[in-house]
Amino acid sequence: MPAENQPSGRHHLPTRREAIGLGGAALALSAGLPRASEAATRPHAEGPTDMPHVTTTDGVDIFYKDWGPRQAQPIMFHHGWPLSSDDWDTQMLFFLQQGFRVVAHDRRGHGRSAQVSEGHDMDHYAADAFAVAEHLDLRNAVHIGHSTGGGEVARYVAKHGQPAGRVAKAVLVSAVPPLMLKTPGNPDGLPIEVFDGFRKGVADNRAQLFLDVPSGPFYGFNREGATVYQGVIQNWWRQGMMGSAKAHYDGIKAFSETDQTEDLKAITVPTLVMHGDDDQIVPIANSALKAVTHLRAGTLKVYPGYPHGMLTTHAEVINRDLLAFVKG
Repeated sequence: MPAENQPSGRHHLPTRREAIGLGGAALALSAGLPRASEAATRPHAEGPTDMPHVTTTDGVDIFYKDWGPRQAQPIMFHHGWPLSSDDWDTQMLFFLQQGFRVVAHDRRGHGRSAQVSEGHDMDHYAADAFAVAEHLDLRNAVHIGHSTGGGEVARYVAKHGQPAGRVAKAVLVSAVPPLMLKTPGNPDGLPIEVFDGFRKGVADNRAQLFLDVPSGPFYGFNREGATVYQGVIQNWWRQGMMGSAKAHYDGIKAFSETDQTEDLKAITVPTLVMHGDDDQIVPIANSALKAVTHLRAGTLKVYPGYPHGMLTTHAEVINRDLLAFVKG
């Protein structure tokens, strides 16, 4: 299966722009305006927070975004741990400008979805994504998942996507399949102590953990010469702290201990596997390099020097390659 290397030049993110005064004025102006017309034209089901939600078969409200022309080919994005659909804003705006319909949801217990106690596993993650896709009647869609979201995509496509023709292609970006944990059958995986450390961090001081991870290994900001973007770190913290500590704690088991070898083998649609070779969160040797060998129609792209969060730090390169694959 072909592998291509990409240049390692760093994408420069835009500087932060202050809009507090403008936003406050707009809020004050709109406070007294009637909302009847908005409610009358809103096409999707609404949740208890008056934002678009779909309710799953087990009664969980899942928040989603749905932008762009309804007749266009849909692209559905699946976020990583412990973030939300907001982590895909750069990609969603890019593909919206290319004429696609873009959809993303907050995983149960994450972002604006319900903070339920149970169901934080790959089967429920995939079923929740299917609830969104079914509600919006997404067909011929491209499903793109990052990190834990890549595991969600693999389970979704294998179990929900292919027989009904709902999935055209799939992309696994810095994704966890086939298995992260070191086991007798996976001897080069990461030891359980690594994931126990994450669990301890969530339980003891989640707020500090959610600063330490993006400040260091997630975006490669701990590498010599790296350009550090404080806004990116703060946005990661913001997304994480919106979610449930219980969901984040249980989710560590889901992304580290779920063997998705059979999911990968069951996927028949064209699948692009994208991974940076300096990924300090999901090492490439035990993820992408193995995952592509199990796919029936897989293509691997390796990015020299790119970190786990390359969707943000190298968005121009990643977006270009995603577009080429989607259109190809």
